[in-house]
Amino acid sequence: MRQAFLVGLLVSCWVFVASAADAPAPVTVLVAYHSATGHTETMARGVVEGAKSLPGTVVVLKRVSDVAAGDLFSADAIVVGSPVYWSNMAGDVKRFFDDWQLKFGVFPDFKMRNKVGAAFATGGQVSGGKELTMLTILAAMLGNQMIVVSGGGAFGASATTEGDSPGIDAKELASARDLGKRVAEVAWMVKRGAKN
Repeated sequence: MRQAFLVGLLVSCWVFVASAADAPAPVTVLVAYHSATGHTETMARGVVEGAKSLPGTVVVLKRVSDVAAGDLFSADAIVVGSPVYWSNMAGDVKRFFDDWQLKFGVFPDFKMRNKVGAAFATGGQVSGGKELTMLTILAAMLGNQMIVVSGGGAFGASATTEGDSPGIDAKELASARDLGKRVAEVAWMVKRGAKN
């Protein structure tokens, strides 16, 4: 009886180890943002929530000033958010992209190649430059041979935070969650495809 118990225990352990070995490695999504008023941070947290909705997805949330080279290189996907400053990304976000080369040594080896990228933005006015801000973020990613995706809107998620909109509303937060989920979905597809 003891021998049967031990054999059963060994079989159970083997099945557990075999199924753990078959489980796919998690996808890591880095959500990096700059926020002075808290609006962009609120959207960033929505992106995180959406990405986490896919089982097995690990999400790292950091201000762009706190991102290290290891955060970039270990991520399968990167979502960058910025407030609109003079119809463009904030200087801190531009410095973040400049650091990819100057501080982290991404180029000339294109170390970000085939990672999934996306953008989100917040701006005070309806037509204050949110689309242009997202496009400049996506352009920096394309220049690094990343795979850019949208979600929540044509170029990413965005929110208007002044005038009739006193802050991030439920619809804008839902667009941030949609973007995060879309990024995680595509990152899973890219990671699975890379192993086949």
